[in-house]
Amino acid sequence: MASRIPILLMGLLLLCCLAEAEYMKYKDSKQPLNVRIKDLMSRMTLEEKVGQMTQIDRTVASAEVMKKYFIGSILSGGGSVPAKKASAETWIDMVNDFQNGSLSTRLGIPMIYGIDAVHGHNNVYKATIFPHNVGLGATRDPELVKRIGAATALEVRATGIPYVFAPCIAVCRDPRWGRCYESYSEDHKIVQAMTEIVPGLQGDLPAGSRKGVPFVSGKTKVAACAKHFVGDGGTTEGINENNTVIDRHGLLSIHMPAYYNSIIKGVSTIMVSYSSWNGIKMHANRDLVTGFLKNTLRFRGFVISDWEGIDRITTPSHANYSYSIEAGIKAGIDMIMVPMNYTIFIDGLTSQVKKNIIPMSRIDDAVKRILRVKFTMGLFEDPLADKSLVDQLGSQEHRELAREAVRKSLVLLKNGESADEPLLPLPKKSSKILVAGSHADNLGYQCGGWTIEWQGLSGNNLTSGTTILTAIKNTVDPQTEVVYVENPDSNYVKSNNFSYAIVVVGELPYAETFGDNLNLTIPEPGPSTIYNVCGAVKCVVVVISGRPVVMQPHIPLMDALVAAWLPGSEGQGVADVLFGDYGFTGKLSRTWFRTVDQLPMNVGDPHYDPLFPFGFGLTTKPFQNN
Repeated sequence: MASRIPILLMGLLLLCCLAEAEYMKYKDSKQPLNVRIKDLMSRMTLEEKVGQMTQIDRTVASAEVMKKYFIGSILSGGGSVPAKKASAETWIDMVNDFQNGSLSTRLGIPMIYGIDAVHGHNNVYKATIFPHNVGLGATRDPELVKRIGAATALEVRATGIPYVFAPCIAVCRDPRWGRCYESYSEDHKIVQAMTEIVPGLQGDLPAGSRKGVPFVSGKTKVAACAKHFVGDGGTTEGINENNTVIDRHGLLSIHMPAYYNSIIKGVSTIMVSYSSWNGIKMHANRDLVTGFLKNTLRFRGFVISDWEGIDRITTPSHANYSYSIEAGIKAGIDMIMVPMNYTIFIDGLTSQVKKNIIPMSRIDDAVKRILRVKFTMGLFEDPLADKSLVDQLGSQEHRELAREAVRKSLVLLKNGESADEPLLPLPKKSSKILVAGSHADNLGYQCGGWTIEWQGLSGNNLTSGTTILTAIKNTVDPQTEVVYVENPDSNYVKSNNFSYAIVVVGELPYAETFGDNLNLTIPEPGPSTIYNVCGAVKCVVVVISGRPVVMQPHIPLMDALVAAWLPGSEGQGVADVLFGDYGFTGKLSRTWFRTVDQLPMNVGDPHYDPLFPFGFGLTTKPFQNN
């Protein structure tokens, strides 16, 4: 019997040793963050590290690809969906399928799935579509924007996704830019205030937490991404992806401040801009990405490229890919969005590290940052999405919030020929009213770009929401006859004895470069509709646009003018204010120019001569018992 005790002890000791060998600190949520990162990194091969730095599009992803290449992240590009009108459950199943591929790797490092959610969960059928940022800037209400961030986070998590490429904190200095509607204002102070969307998306930083460290507070929140670093809103003539010519003081005082606020609020990631600063591509700008963002501002999350962003370091794009890899990685970009051709990136980067062209320290910095975000988000503890939040997608509560945002974003630019005779608010009780214009009954037009498809859509069957026409019908007295004619001639208007008319016209949807526009006129038949209707009957014109557009020639014809921006899916918010259930409160967060020859023209410029100045907005009182 005595002889068996040492054998038992030996066996127990051996088991203990094996258990000790199997204990992986990085898998233990009780271990400090840095201990977990260090432990995991000590176990990783070069191939696993390079995989973490790679982000691919869902169209080329599969569980097998994730496992074979150790891919760190997947994204949905604009309009990239698992199926047309896919349900939340379909999204979750797709994301989890990819994730299971990542979890089956040797170290089981979870991937992070990212998507553009720039005005709500905008790629997804039946999601709430909030007003675009240009409208939110007009609300001057950071607390509202924070609530929109929280609602957006819930809807994104409802589809199993934990990471969004939002907010855009560009300071648009020229409305000819096709992304101007993604900017809250031409004034950096308003953009800074609106970085409250970051804690809305990610959760409030706990008291006493270190500044600059990424933070996401659990499964109802998402990692955010401040974009596009830096100066994207300042390019010459507003040409997208172009060159921003400005001295360092100007760059730091106009375009940089909102990054500082976002970092203080714990933003997890920052996306680099396609644009250049004084001729140097931002994707290759080590001075600003590593020097300023990482070293001066002490940003501790990860820096991500834009879609094929390193390819565009050269002109033409992808002309010298090995140079692009070296320039982008050495500049300080940590995760590279190589949506389609990822193997050439992986092979190229791996080879450059092996040849000592790119130092291992640069790779380790990148991977450490990516892992920091993944650990902070709780991805190691909860890598797979469950279906507990699916009812949050397009919920009534979120639609009410979007409707509130629409009401607060409307800017009243003209109201009657004189203050004594305002047209608005409109009476709900009238014998017959006319609604006209291309944008009155078109959900796609009122949502704009980045809605279901990258460039946006036309029509009412793309997702769920309320058009402005439907909203008007919902709001007026049941006895009031509402006649809708998209583009009536003036004889029709004159001969029909309308009490008044509501004309809804504006820009057609666009995104990015497709929206660059040097003339900024409303496309026909918009101007004709204004002319025919407003020349014949009292009218209010509601402009649906991503920016100020040329209005000067049309203003004398109209009795009232409302800038409604791109209000999104809840058109009821427009009718709420037109008919006086709520007052107009919005203020221009952009200067409304007279002619495009004045551009660029921003508040504070020496030759400031706008049609409506920055901060302008008439107010009305709500009607009682209208």
